[in-house]
Amino acid sequence: MGSIERIEAVAQKIAGFRARGDDVVVVVSAMSGETNRLIELANDISGSPPPREMDVLVSTGEQVAIALLAMALEKISCPARSYTGAQVRILTDDSHTKARIEEIDVHRMQADLSLGRVIIVAGFQGVDADGNITTLGRGGSDTTAVALAAALQAEECQIYTDVDGVYTTDPRVVDNAQRLERITFEEMLEMASQGSKVLQIRAVEFAGKYKVPLRVLSSFEEGPGTLITLEEGEDMEKPVVSGIAFNRDEAKLTIQGIPDTPGVAYRILGPISEANIEVDVIVQNISEDGTTALTFTVHRDEMKKAEDVLAEIAGDLQASSVVTDAHIAKVSLVGVGMRSHAGVASQMFGTLARHNINIQMITTSEIKVTVIIEEKYLELAVRALHSSFDLDAPDSVEN
Repeated sequence: MGSIERIEAVAQKIAGFRARGDDVVVVVSAMSGETNRLIELANDISGSPPPREMDVLVSTGEQVAIALLAMALEKISCPARSYTGAQVRILTDDSHTKARIEEIDVHRMQADLSLGRVIIVAGFQGVDADGNITTLGRGGSDTTAVALAAALQAEECQIYTDVDGVYTTDPRVVDNAQRLERITFEEMLEMASQGSKVLQIRAVEFAGKYKVPLRVLSSFEEGPGTLITLEEGEDMEKPVVSGIAFNRDEAKLTIQGIPDTPGVAYRILGPISEANIEVDVIVQNISEDGTTALTFTVHRDEMKKAEDVLAEIAGDLQASSVVTDAHIAKVSLVGVGMRSHAGVASQMFGTLARHNINIQMITTSEIKVTVIIEEKYLELAVRALHSSFDLDAPDSVEN
């Protein structure tokens, strides 16, 4: 949706679906660069614009896009009608700039679909109980699309992006990364939460909760994409590791020399949570002198805010020091096959050791192993692990 030509190309694709008899509901984002332009305008006015007014402002980008796409469809004799989030009545809570969807009224959309119209809905936005415009956070159009698919009981929700599917890892880091034909909701959720930027986490959560099959496709070329769905039956062979996710936007904070007493972790992480800072990996170490050190990671943009909170806590706890590190990265192996295969973690650690990459922190789940390493070794680590777990080979990808 970056230009009039692209909008007209999207209209042709939509008309093709409609011509074969499908009912079509389209969710669109703002034209390329428009949201950033609007945010810059707000920042030029105020260093701290009110969240309510930010929602009013940035939601206009999608409003322009839906109207232009409806015009493009009408131009080629494909009946269409555009709707803002408020017009559909996508009801959200009142958390401006990061609202959550509570309810969707499908009656107007169903009436238009019965008349043969294509429905075009502005993504990323809704309205709260008092009629205020709300937005769902960056990438919220994916969430809108999945929520509408669930509400309308759609056969499939197709997400068109700048990539042609979900890959074993970022092809910009590993040249021979392979496109996955199929991945489970569980795996995609882990991939998204660990750094994969293909889909918004909330969209995957929504799809998994309501069992909406998702397909990631390219906006620029034809292809089957990647289907994200429920886990296959036990008779289907699963690779041990389906993909490698990573995130450069990590920072690590350590508060040292704190008392090793019950509740000390809460006394630290409670205020961090109250400051609305999301914590990722946590490790606590006990020293011989009866004190302890707590280390945790946050998004790099929130390191200074977290450091300020820790500085206040350190005085109350008589901590010896607060140490920060903004030069770390997170690397995660993801795969439901880990449930039935032992040795994944040891193979990962051995591979990193052979490349002289030190592991600073480790966390695991049933289908994930995550390590924190020095940022300068990130790409080397990803390439080494991709090869070690045979993800380079075409036959390592599901067929």
